[in-house]
Amino acid sequence: MRSENEPFGQKPRSFIEEARRAQIVGSAVAVIAEAGFAKASLARIAEHAGVSKGVISYHFAGKDELMEEVVRHSYEGAAEHVAARMEGLSTATELVRTHILAVAEHMRGHRDQIKALGEIFNNLRTADGSPRFGINGNEELYRMLEHLYRLGQAAGEFRPFDTRVMAVTHQAAVDTMFAYWVANPDHDLAAHARELADLIERACRA
Repeated sequence: MRSENEPFGQKPRSFIEEARRAQIVGSAVAVIAEAGFAKASLARIAEHAGVSKGVISYHFAGKDELMEEVVRHSYEGAAEHVAARMEGLSTATELVRTHILAVAEHMRGHRDQIKALGEIFNNLRTADGSPRFGINGNEELYRMLEHLYRLGQAAGEFRPFDTRVMAVTHQAAVDTMFAYWVANPDHDLAAHARELADLIERACRA
């Protein structure tokens, strides 16, 4: 995802530019989480960030591109955390459990991100009016989870089942876990994640 102000072939962004973009993204998350997608104007985000609206326009082609960057930034942060927790694990059972537990661990400290993502997923549209981030936007996640489930089946850890069905079910359960936690802040997210990991492990076990 590149801005029209950042054509291919342009030199990499400086540390200061990356820091400014991260600041703007952080303010976008905070404003969306507090006020909702419709009221998260560039002017309001700029005010929160302590910059002019022109600074945002310099770094992002418009609100849509900024929203896409919020999604990318949020997913990359979660993926890096989960990958670090998975490093060194050898069994598919450990990997599947760790995916659930680690993503919950990461998001427990990023509740505003989950609220902002929900707002963006429900409201951001393409030119023809369809959702910018529909269910097929999870395709990369589905493939990664399918790979883990196939590893388990090949190793004899998991019983035979349709890995796509299991991957879709796995991700839907994780997404619903977060949606429920956002709506019920006192809900024990860590305990929910452990129960979910147990449930999926038992469902897959050979």
